[in-house]
Amino acid sequence: MGAPAKNKVFWGSFVHSKTLNELEYLHDTAVGVDVAGRIVAIEQGVGDVAKAVEALLPRLGWAEADVDVVKAKDGQFFFPGFIDTHLHASQYPNVGIFGNSTLLDWLNTYTFPLEASLSDPAKARKVYSRVIRKTLSHGTTCAAYYATVDVASTNLLADLCLAAGQRALVGRVCMDQLSPAYYRDESPAAALAATRASIAYIESVDPGMKLVRPCLTPRFAPSCSGPLMRGLGALAAERPDLPIQTHISENKNEIALVHELFPPSATGAADGSYTSVYDAFGLLTDRTILAHAVHLSDAEADLIAARGAKVSHCPCSNSAITSGAARVRWLLDKGVCCGLGTDMSGGYSPSVLEAARLAALVSRHVAMGGDERAKLTVEEVLFLATRGGAEAVGLQSEVGGFAVGMDWDAQLVGLGTVDADGEVEGVREGTEEDGNVDVFGWESWPDRVAKWVYNGDDRNTKKVWVKGRLVHERIHS
Repeated sequence: MGAPAKNKVFWGSFVHSKTLNELEYLHDTAVGVDVAGRIVAIEQGVGDVAKAVEALLPRLGWAEADVDVVKAKDGQFFFPGFIDTHLHASQYPNVGIFGNSTLLDWLNTYTFPLEASLSDPAKARKVYSRVIRKTLSHGTTCAAYYATVDVASTNLLADLCLAAGQRALVGRVCMDQLSPAYYRDESPAAALAATRASIAYIESVDPGMKLVRPCLTPRFAPSCSGPLMRGLGALAAERPDLPIQTHISENKNEIALVHELFPPSATGAADGSYTSVYDAFGLLTDRTILAHAVHLSDAEADLIAARGAKVSHCPCSNSAITSGAARVRWLLDKGVCCGLGTDMSGGYSPSVLEAARLAALVSRHVAMGGDERAKLTVEEVLFLATRGGAEAVGLQSEVGGFAVGMDWDAQLVGLGTVDADGEVEGVREGTEEDGNVDVFGWESWPDRVAKWVYNGDDRNTKKVWVKGRLVHERIHS
């Protein structure tokens, strides 16, 4: 049994999104976090850590012996944990392997065989353990995971997230058509029964859903029959506490297939659009996370906004498998909440910071088409990575920023501070422990953060906490 949890005081510089367009910088600040992992006090402008402890402890009724103090070093700052709103845990071994495929070919060539193989518990444990550790090492404190069609494999993913301390949505994938015979649900009834079984199991291992929540997961419309979609819509209405995740308008061939499979006469949808199919089956709600949304019409974006559904922007995979460039500014202007997704293994990186970087770059390609406003700033992509993602997964009151009453889901970011001789302070030559980010001392804080966004990686993620629990620490921090 480990040592009992202690109250904590974090001291140093804190950076987080205040609004879509603004980062807030809090320096010489102390944050008190109780044993439940909840932020209970924020004291700004404290001269040093000793004064911070002296000011906070009496107010909170804490004894010094019962408090751990975590002090950021020079060149370090605390930042909210990243929220990955879309990734396939089962596809992690295929990261970086997508050949010259487009979506539908890629699924059959690379994806379905790998996912099916994870019915082997030993192989599933190996894959899931690794993806959880890897995403935590990149600062991802919450992930919306797709598992496989296998109930046992899905349940194992939930177990491993809980054990590692990563906050997660875990979805058993539903698919009963247009999939290989070796990897599909036998029938709509079988899919719904398996989904209910997985939901029941996940709720049994985390009864309050404090860290891990089950998630309704129709893979995407082409892989789900009308009866299955209808059944999932009924289950969504029955369980308004459960999130829903699926894909939408990722690829033009996929959209054509949806039109063929779900004509208005079959769904009752007015226009037969991809979005209206989900809406017709009761799956377009304010709990729905729609991955990609690359090729939406104006009417579809308006419908998504009206229903309060969210979009997971996945710029790495949209680029890697040539799906297209999602118009994030356009979606935001429409009032659609957007978060970021790594979408492994269509995406090539486990890093939400990489997704933020690519979101900024892809937006510039959209702007090259004539809409200068399409460009996303550093402040905006970091908002998507934190507060936008938190809203997408329904946790905006709990995570994504620093405020009293929110959970301490955070990362300690360290940048390389260059000394007078041009060396990074405290780092042995050749180790490159601080990665590609060099801070010379004259940069403003916004410039430092911009350097991190465009040059940073997991070497800058020194420590990670979820709900106050330390879940990742680099050996050299």
